[in-house]
Parts: sequence; C-alpha cells; structure tokens
Amino acid sequence: MGVTLRYVRRATREVSFGGVRIGGDNPIAVQSMANTPTADIEQTVAQTLRIANAGAEIVRLTAQGMKEGEALQPIMERLRTNNCNAAIVADIHFTPEIAMMAAEAVDKVRINPGNFRTTNGELERLISICRRRGVALRIGVNHGSLAKRIFDEYGDTPEGMVASAMEFLRMCRDADFHDVVVSMKSSNTRVMVHAYRLLVEAMQREEMDYPLHLGVTEAGDGIEGRIKSAVGIGALLADGIGDTLRVSLTEEPENEVPVGKMLVEHFQHRTATFTVEATEGYSPTTFRARTAAKPVIHSEVTADYDIIDATTDNPTHEWRAAILNSTTQRPVVLRRRYDDDDMTRVAIYAAADMGQLLIDGLAEGVWVDAPNITEEARREIELVLLQAARLRFTRTEYIACPSCGRTLYDITATLAAIKARTSHLKDLKIGVMGCIVNGPGEMADADYGYVGSSPDHITLYRGRSVVARNIHQSEALDRLIEIIKSDGRWHEPTDQDGTKEL
Repeated sequence: MGVTLRYVRRATREVSFGGVRIGGDNPIAVQSMANTPTADIEQTVAQTLRIANAGAEIVRLTAQGMKEGEALQPIMERLRTNNCNAAIVADIHFTPEIAMMAAEAVDKVRINPGNFRTTNGELERLISICRRRGVALRIGVNHGSLAKRIFDEYGDTPEGMVASAMEFLRMCRDADFHDVVVSMKSSNTRVMVHAYRLLVEAMQREEMDYPLHLGVTEAGDGIEGRIKSAVGIGALLADGIGDTLRVSLTEEPENEVPVGKMLVEHFQHRTATFTVEATEGYSPTTFRARTAAKPVIHSEVTADYDIIDATTDNPTHEWRAAILNSTTQRPVVLRRRYDDDDMTRVAIYAAADMGQLLIDGLAEGVWVDAPNITEEARREIELVLLQAARLRFTRTEYIACPSCGRTLYDITATLAAIKARTSHLKDLKIGVMGCIVNGPGEMADADYGYVGSSPDHITLYRGRSVVARNIHQSEALDRLIEIIKSDGRWHEPTDQDGTKEL
C-alpha cells in the first residue's frame, strides 16, 4: 500500500482573541512585533498601525517593566479609536506582576517558561485574569532561555524545550484553560524544526491540540534573514504544522509582514499526493544517513550527483517520495524552476520548498532554475540556502535579533556597520543582540557576541563567556575586531571572498 504524502494542516483547536481566530479551519495568521519603546505611547501606536496596515493580524509589544505595563491600556484605547483591528499581544519575560497588568489590557499575553515562575500560584492568577477577560496565553519557549533546572537535566536541547513547554501546558490543562498557543523558537533552523516536531509528538501522546506559532529567532536582515526564516518555517508548513507565524527580521517590523504572507500563500493550495513504497520504519520525518558528498550549488553539480526535479504544486513531498523510493544512495540535488523575475520571491519560495529536505539529510545540493534573475543572484540564493540549512558555510553568519522595545541601541544601523567590516570572514558566527533578555542564550552557538547592556553600551562575548563589559558603542566594533584578531580568526578582505550584497 505504501504511505501517502500530501499537504494537510495539523488539526488543532480554535483559539480566539481580540477578534482574531487561529487554529481550527482558520487561515494561518501573520504577525510582527513593534520595536518602539512601549512606554512611548505615540510612537508605539503609530508603528503598530503601520504594521497592521501592512497586513498583520497580530502585533506584539514588549512590556518589560511597570512603565511599559501602564502604557498598554492607553495604547489599546488609541488603537481601537483608530479602527485598528489587529490583536495586540504583550510580551513578558521576567516579571509575573506585569503579566497580570498586561492581561487586564491586551488581547493575548506571551510568557517565557524559562523566566516565569510556576510557584506561588502566579500562573494560576494569570490564567484567572485571562479567563475572565477572554485573553489568550502564548507559552513561548526560546532555545536560549531555558530555566536552569530544565537546562541542568536536558541541556540546551530540543528535548529541553519540549519539557519546558509541556510543563506549562499541563498546568493550563489542569486549570481547564485552553485558550493557549505554543511556540518553540531558535535561531538554529535544525533545532527549531526538531523542537516543533517533538512538541507535536508530545502533545499527541497527551491528547493536546493547541495551535502553534512558528518562527526562527534572530534570522538577521536582507536576503539572508528571509531565506533563513523560509527554511525553518517552510520545513514545518510543508507538513501542515503551524497556525500563526512571524518572520523575524532586523529591519522595520512592517517589512516582516509581506514575507510572512508570501509563505502562507505558498503553501495553502497544495493538492498533489505521492506514495512512499518502502514503509518499514517510516515516519513523517524519515531521513537517511547523509552522504559524505560536498553540498553543492547548480554550477558545481557533477555526474556523481542525482538531480531530482519537482514539477507539481507540492515539491517538498514530491522530492521526499522520489528520494525515499530510490534504490540508490547517491547524493541528491534538488532542482525546481521558478519563473518569477523578483530575486526575493524566488529566494523565499526555493528556501521554503527545499529547506525541509536539506534539514532532514535527504539532499546534498540545490539547483534554483530561475531564468529571469541573474546568474549571480541564483548563486547567492543557493549558497545562503545551504548555509541556512547548516550544510555549508561560505560567509559570516549573523545571529541578529529583530529588536523590540527592550533594544538598547540602533540595532539595524549597527548590524549594517558590523557586516560592512566582517562579512568577508567565512565560517564565523557573530551574534548581534539588542539586550540581555534572550541575547546571550539565543546566540549560544555564536563564536562572538555583541549585546546591548545599557543605553549606548555593549558587552562583548567569546562564545558564552564575557570578554569585555559595558564598552561604549563608539568603541565596541573596534574592540570586537581586536578580539577576533587576537584569536587568529581575522584576515583582510580579498576579491575572492564573494560576500557582495544583492
């Protein structure tokens, strides 16, 4: 009989908040997050309106302290006066008291299990307010901020992320509160995809059907940020996992919305089905032992690789079935034609289609057949795609947060300055983070880190270790480069570095 592969949305319960419905039979909702200081009501209202006008159904605001918490109610009043129908979410990290305050004002509250205590009845109090006001709750697990007791038992792993989420989900279920959404975010696409898959399995075992919020944290900016987000989010959407999503870019937040909309539209009308004949030991995430072949782009393909084309409206499952039904173990190159003449759209579609196969070890190469963009653009897309799937590193990787109201400096301009001076360094990962809330944790696998510590001051990291604290921003980039040089990991840029921005 075999196993049939097709695009089917995972069945979830419907969760409604602020006039928005996610899960159930509802379309996947796109959201973004304001990066203005929430205490600045005028700025925050203006930016939230821009995000909503860009098409976001949900907008998140940070509320890290009392001033920000007190600003939420007047912000909500101004937004509704301006006929803004987007659901508003308050993002809470360290202070349960602010979560209670936020729940009295907004449509949904996001808490981080790694920073939110479960003792003293705090979660129960928050649930009571949410129930009374019809406010939803997001259990937002971040790879870089697991609670110490979870970290000590599981380490910095997807399994630890799932354990953290399930602990809070059980508490919500025990309280008979089910207006709950869950997220499992990481800047590492492999960790992110694995964590969501494990969570789906864990929830199924305990008969939970909560909807999922998808996102790759700290994806960066430009074409790299878009491809990295599309690889992780697309890998899950292809298998019907995900009910709302955010593309996190280190740019103006309204820029995130069209990328999210493109991903939603790319997956919503897939009809083709395929059969995997050899079903012994098969699971939806079946993969094979990766070959020793070099991951390649189209111009490097040799006769040693099998080129597999996808021609239907469901390329991910078409490729998966063809590879798993093959009797050879030769390295595979994924090829698909994209007739669009816009590089960004080609990049997002290719990353969303191919990312899952690369993450699962089913393919070693990519061939973006896009005759209406330049050869240079095709090469750039393919190299960035392989790097986003963590197969081949050909340039500096920037783990850069999208910024929010907690950000302590102009992160967009700073990232551009750091890229201008370091983008020629291959096989190097640099974290550029707005604050300490998630910064040190989310950039855990970075070689170096540049983290806001106070207004206009930066703390520099080598791996997880602090190298220099509270360096004025005017000196911080020079100091970072000095550290890289002292470690012997610096070279001057050459014409062969191939780091041109497109």
